[in-house]
Amino acid sequence: MADAYTYRTLLRLPGMRHLLLAACLSRLASGMFTLVVVLYVLDRFDSPALAGWVAFAAVAPGLVISPLAGALLDRLGAATAMAIDMAASAAILLFLAATDIAGAVTAALLLTFVALYSLTRPLTTAGIRVLIPRLVPTEALDLANALDTSSYALINVAGPAAAGLLFALAGPQASLLAIVAFYAAAALGLVPLVRLALAGRRATSSSLIADSVDGVIHLLRHRSLRSLAVAYALYQVSWGVLVVAVPVVVIGQLGSGARADAVTGALWAAAGVAGGAGALCAGHLRTDSREKAILVLGMLVSAFAFYPIGPAFGLASLVAALLVAGLLEGPIDVGVLSMRQRRTDPSWLGRVLAVSMSFNMSGLPIGSAIGGMVVTVSVPLAFAVAAAASVLGAAAAWWLIPDSAGRDESDSPR
Repeated sequence: MADAYTYRTLLRLPGMRHLLLAACLSRLASGMFTLVVVLYVLDRFDSPALAGWVAFAAVAPGLVISPLAGALLDRLGAATAMAIDMAASAAILLFLAATDIAGAVTAALLLTFVALYSLTRPLTTAGIRVLIPRLVPTEALDLANALDTSSYALINVAGPAAAGLLFALAGPQASLLAIVAFYAAAALGLVPLVRLALAGRRATSSSLIADSVDGVIHLLRHRSLRSLAVAYALYQVSWGVLVVAVPVVVIGQLGSGARADAVTGALWAAAGVAGGAGALCAGHLRTDSREKAILVLGMLVSAFAFYPIGPAFGLASLVAALLVAGLLEGPIDVGVLSMRQRRTDPSWLGRVLAVSMSFNMSGLPIGSAIGGMVVTVSVPLAFAVAAAASVLGAAAAWWLIPDSAGRDESDSPR
């Protein structure tokens, strides 16, 4: 029974603590990097447009190769694949820090490093969600996803806050080296899971390319997954715009410097606290068969928070908008995760979830690129674009996502 499980009992299940520890460390590093790289560009190049493209490069290449990542998750096992990603991320960012120390970083070289960093990220992003349904019973899936989402939201507190403070006090080089250390620790934290072979490795005689293509085809034929990808990607465009718009607003209000960097981190931290609270509450909502309503309502209210509230009264209204949108992001994410896991055949988890999650997150880099261009024209217009994207996401969720999993069967491959 689902009522027999609590967040505490979930942590006692074999492998869950190792997974959550590694996930938290990796997400802390990733969350810090998302803000640090934007602050780095604004500090070194003074270019919001370049900041948007760098944020785009930090995500987009990984989305493109996500089908290969999904095939690798099923072949290597999720824990092993995640460890490879974390080690690679640490190495690439160590090279970037060394290049910056040498004073040799150019815009083109920075984009190259960031694009390389993004290539292996789907292994961890999808790998965490592949392992969760393999480590917990079905009836506790909502609680497990809520625990995962809330811990991720809390990292959104620690990550930006630490990044803003560290960048302000120690500069970009120390910030990059701290991120490297977190990625290395995350990789080491996965060693017990790799040794215990809890990743569910799948034997196959087909080629890696064939498995990758199969994952994409399965997603495109699966009504729930392809519709969810459209709706959630549109919603993520909103957050992609804010990745660039929020620092620009803070700098416009306070001027550039350590104070603005710290305040930017604090704003994202506030949104993370709200998101964690929302996710923990969502864990007890029993989202089964109610995911669609949660998505639609959450996206519509978020749109109102983005505009007109966001840019209305300077920093005060920006704080209010981020708190409301962050609080709603928790239930939205739990609903997305649970629907995707419930409506995906377990034998397809690695291949399909990597592709599905990448499609779902494709709106984030697109939003960052759009935000970098629009915010140079008008800050309120950037927030209006973010709101419009969330409204479109709610409309797509309402009209495209089937009400029940049974309606997917006619579209799924036999």
